Amino acid sequence: MTLTEGRPSVMHVITGLDAGGAETQLAQLLIAMRAKGANHRVVSLMPGGAVRARLLAAGVAVRDLGMSRRRPRLGGLCRLADYIADERPRIVQSWLYHADLAALVAHRLSFRWRATKLVWGLRCSDLDLTHYGLSLRLAVRLGAKLSRQPDAIVVNSAAGQAAHEAIGYRPRRFVLIENGIDTTRFQPNAAARARVRADLGIDPATPLIVHVARVDPMKDHATLFAALDALPGVRALLIGAGTERLPKHPGVLALGRRADVPELLDAGDLMVLPSAFGEGFSNALAEGMACGLPAVATDVGDARRIVGDTGLIVKPRDPQALATAIRQFLGEAPEARAARGAASRRRIVEEFSLDRLIGAYDAFYASLA
Repeated sequence: MTLTEGRPSVMHVITGLDAGGAETQLAQLLIAMRAKGANHRVVSLMPGGAVRARLLAAGVAVRDLGMSRRRPRLGGLCRLADYIADERPRIVQSWLYHADLAALVAHRLSFRWRATKLVWGLRCSDLDLTHYGLSLRLAVRLGAKLSRQPDAIVVNSAAGQAAHEAIGYRPRRFVLIENGIDTTRFQPNAAARARVRADLGIDPATPLIVHVARVDPMKDHATLFAALDALPGVRALLIGAGTERLPKHPGVLALGRRADVPELLDAGDLMVLPSAFGEGFSNALAEGMACGLPAVATDVGDARRIVGDTGLIVKPRDPQALATAIRQFLGEAPEARAARGAASRRRIVEEFSLDRLIGAYDAFYASLA
């Protein structure tokens, strides 16, 4: 039985709908599945978020529980339990730590634990929790203690599964479903390259690296800046929430959150992922490769699996190694660099397509239903 034939309705519970990796994957999955006739809806613990409008525009039902990051509310959990009891989905799937715990409590309060399957979602790998607040640290630890309660836990990286096993997660079933990339949206575009460079005042011949990430300790902008100090003449484009507030640095254009990420990627010559820890499956890395950019990435999460033999993997927190790898790629002949870019895109199309993601969830949901 496929997802669309049996139509097992799925209620997705997520912490919020800002433009992060998990939120973007959820939107891509649900919009594509809706086009195939699947019946899904979303409940966000917190209101608002850039992804919310995208889901609503595609006809996906979205509600929120009115919670905030610092003030979980029992009333919100009771409303979620009522939604589950009233709508009787076959599956409740949560995304991210706080949503996992909220979905578990609401699932039990709904008295639907026999008829409705519960699935948790883990999206990162070895988080260094010393960089984050007490709420997240408690959620991770409590999640480990309660990890046998859901029917399954979906991870998007082998590194993520191993990291959570190491801190005590012992689910009944781990399911690995790697992220999928919309390779029609993220693809090489020579016209966009010329237009964006002209708009940003970047000469067509200037070497340009691109880094897409919010400002967060795991993303390690400091190591990227240190590497750039050893790369005179190389410019960097930073895209992501908070980058516009980073200290000014020579050769760096920090654009903040942007909606035109595919076009901005097309302007680059090289995709760089300097993360220090915590990545599971990096959407940004795979999206850059889908746009035909060779990649240099730190050996964090499943970056090595994503890049394969098309790019270079270096140690995290090592600016010299990062600079050396960047210099190596940018120093190649244009023909060699173009061949690497084509190989990078081909790897994403063949291994990490959106169709492959949909098929994997289709099979997983059918196995639960």
